[in-house]
Amino acid sequence: MKDLLPVINYISRYVDLTDDEKNHLTSFLKITKVKKRQFIVQPGFVCKHKSYVVKGAFRGYLVDNNGKEHTLSFAIEDWWISDYSSLIYQEPATLFVEALEDSVLIQIEYEDEQQFLKEIPKLEKFERIITQRSLAFHQKRLLSNLTKTAEERYDEFMSKYSAIAQRVPQYALASYLGFSTEYLSKIRNGKTSKS
Repeated sequence: MKDLLPVINYISRYVDLTDDEKNHLTSFLKITKVKKRQFIVQPGFVCKHKSYVVKGAFRGYLVDNNGKEHTLSFAIEDWWISDYSSLIYQEPATLFVEALEDSVLIQIEYEDEQQFLKEIPKLEKFERIITQRSLAFHQKRLLSNLTKTAEERYDEFMSKYSAIAQRVPQYALASYLGFSTEYLSKIRNGKTSKS
């Protein structure tokens, strides 16, 4: 159970689990090691897991009809990542989820999650809290993309997630922020020259 403590501690921030509930929950979890550039989700295949990052970094992205990549999400230690639409509806994924570093995950299979949500009612509360927080985050991101300039989006990201910016490729960061790598360089050079 020691190796599974990071996710148990994460869940315990939101709900109090008894030792028996923790032990029961850990019976549904598995540790997965992932190499840099390895995919844990690919379009066309049904996503089977929700993944909690113990160590490493990931990005979720899609490729449009013109071959352009659009980064939708990042995940580092103590974050979750998946193709949630594929996972929830058990239909083929539209996203790639790729390891940006050698990583360690704790994964929960969809069917197992449905089972332990029935058996440990407190985890329904945990799922509700996490889902609400995720929905609020994505709404803020959408509003930011619609109402803020590229520089404002960059500044906002750097003020909140500078640790991520140091670990992800520049093309992925630019894609996440909604502009080209060249434009990201211009913004960064402008910030450097003003300092």
